[in-house]
Amino acid sequence: MKKHLKLAAFAALMSATAMPALAQEKIKVGVIVSLSGAGAVLGQQARDGFNLAVKDLGGKMGGKDVEVVVVDDELKPDVAVTKVKGLLERDKVDFVVGPIFSNILQAIHKPVTENKTFLISPNAGPSSYAGKECNPYFYVTSYQNDQIHQILGNVAQKRGYKKIYLITPNYQAGKDFVAGVKMDFKGDIVEESYMPLGTLDFQAELSKIASMKPDAVLTFMPGGMGVNLVKQYKQAGLLDRIPFLSTFTVDESTLPAQQDAAIGMFGGSNWAPNLDNAANKKFVAEYEKAYNSVPATYAFQAYDAALLINSAVSSLKGDLSDKTKVAAALRKADFPSIRGGFKFSNNGYPIQDFYLTKVAKRADGKFQTEIAEKVFTNYADRYAKDCAAQ
Repeated sequence: MKKHLKLAAFAALMSATAMPALAQEKIKVGVIVSLSGAGAVLGQQARDGFNLAVKDLGGKMGGKDVEVVVVDDELKPDVAVTKVKGLLERDKVDFVVGPIFSNILQAIHKPVTENKTFLISPNAGPSSYAGKECNPYFYVTSYQNDQIHQILGNVAQKRGYKKIYLITPNYQAGKDFVAGVKMDFKGDIVEESYMPLGTLDFQAELSKIASMKPDAVLTFMPGGMGVNLVKQYKQAGLLDRIPFLSTFTVDESTLPAQQDAAIGMFGGSNWAPNLDNAANKKFVAEYEKAYNSVPATYAFQAYDAALLINSAVSSLKGDLSDKTKVAAALRKADFPSIRGGFKFSNNGYPIQDFYLTKVAKRADGKFQTEIAEKVFTNYADRYAKDCAAQ
């Protein structure tokens, strides 16, 4: 009897929480990304990539109009929590897409998922939610943070580097960077340098690098931080002496500012603008026409996030009343990803290919990353084994 009462109470609760979704004529998506400060260009790319996908879908999902509400988290966790509560309580969004930075994700993850609203991250993929803390209301269209950085450690090991210097911002994604590099690199790490998030002056670190003479410098330094590090690294004359391998430091969001200083630098990625498939070629051409810039991973992953949501909404004919069915539809990931093959592991993080990329200058004078080699194929992150199947 107690069991039946519990089931009845649960059904009543789910019915009550489903009522707003049934009554809502539109599909409402809240996009929360960094649109000001050092990470602004990353958030802008994600916002633009998502909006481009909605435009390509004709502004509809599952036969319903789509309303996108965009807010700026200002790269401040407390601000992000206030903004995301506004999306949930005032705007009553069906999905939250974002953010860019892992510290912001850690701030908004609980309020969104406890509200039983689906959170789709188009970039941040911290290890903290990939294992035991996985959640059926959380999905990632980018990667688990360690993986993208593991590329660098793997390449450094294969190239025979014995001593490497690591430099990264001091927050969760920076810690994931170090953990990812260490997975495959077996040599000596002569320095693990953690910089305050937002650092723009690297002269002291560059002096240490010059004196320690490592075989390579490996870094994760996104946005404006990466712009300054690359320029200062080049100006210090280190590039010709010490190889520079990075993640999210030389990419399409930073290259317009770095330009020639970044040519020939290597990066780790799950994608590049020259990836050879029809969907990607179409996306890159449309993005460049719409925004007059080369898309970065932030844009393509947000574009895929929109396609993922559309696949779930369309399969349910716009009826989001049953959250269990929505979760199952999202897990199927039945959409043509720009990166080619894509499916979710049991933890809601992707199984996909990863590449080493190299910065090049195109014939039209624009800069982009290009695939140099494939490093991992159909790679699922190592934390998925600790996640109870969703």
